[in-house]
Amino acid sequence: MTAKDWTGRDAARALRRPTGDDDKYSRGVVGMRTGSARYPGAAVLGVEAAWRSGTGMVRYVGPARAQDLVLARRPETVTADGRVQAWVIGSGTDAAEREAAETAALRGILSGDVPVVADAGALDLVPAASAPVIVTPHARELARLREALGLTGTAASDEGERLRAAAATADALGGVVLSKGAVTIVAAPGGWVRRIETGTPWLATAGTGDVLGGVLGAVVAAAGAVGRTTLEDLAACAATAAWLHGTAGTAAAARLGVSGGPITALDVAEALPRVIAGLLGPQ
Repeated sequence: MTAKDWTGRDAARALRRPTGDDDKYSRGVVGMRTGSARYPGAAVLGVEAAWRSGTGMVRYVGPARAQDLVLARRPETVTADGRVQAWVIGSGTDAAEREAAETAALRGILSGDVPVVADAGALDLVPAASAPVIVTPHARELARLREALGLTGTAASDEGERLRAAAATADALGGVVLSKGAVTIVAAPGGWVRRIETGTPWLATAGTGDVLGGVLGAVVAAAGAVGRTTLEDLAACAATAAWLHGTAGTAAAARLGVSGGPITALDVAEALPRVIAGLLGPQ
C-alpha cells in the first residue's frame, strides 16, 4: 500500500487566515480536558500549542493543579465550561487511574456532536464513541486500540504495514487515525491515507505528543467554526497538524545549528506561529 505525501501547500489550504469580520468565537474554540495530578505539564503543553496555533479561545477543564499551571503560563485561557468546536481529551492521563466521574465526563464528550481528538488515557473509550473522532496513538497504543476493535495482526514498523494498519483501523473505528512515528500516517475511512515526513529525530522527547494534540485541537476547532467537519475534513486537519508540528520541531532544532540540536516540547510550541505565518504568506 502507498500513500501520497501531505505537503505545505496541502496544509495551507486546510488553514484559514482570520479576517476583519472574525471574533474569538468564529476563529474556533477548543476545549481541552487533559492533564492529571501525575502529569499536569501535559495540560500546559497542549494549551500552549493550541494558543500558538491561532485558535480564538481555549477552554481548559481539568484538575486543579493542572489548571493553576495552565493559568500561570497562559492567563488568557478560560477555565469555565461552554461551547466549543473541538475537544482534546486524554493527553497526560492514565486510564488505570481514572475516576468514575472522569470516565462519565469523557463518555459524555465522546457521545456528543463535536469532533474529539483522543489521545493516551482516553483511547480505551473511543471504540464506543458516536462523536466524530481523531485518535493520535503511538505504536503501542495503536496495537491496543486495534485489539479492542477486534482487528488481528500488529501495526508493524514497516511503512507499508503501518499504512495498511492505519487504514484498517480507521475503517473499523469509523474515525480518523493519526499514527505517530518518524513518518506520521493519517487515515480516514474509505481509503483516504496520507504520509507526513516533516519532523526531526530531536522531536523524540517528552511532551511533544501533547503539543501535537493542542495543534490538532486548534486546527479542528477552526475548521468546525466554518462547518468543515466531515471525516475527510478532519483527516485533512490531522495531516495539517502533523505537518505543522514536524515543521515547527525542525525549525526549533535548526536554531541550534545546521545539524539541529536538543529541543523541548515548549520550543516546538513556540516555533509554531512563525511556521504558520510563513505557510500562509502575505495577504
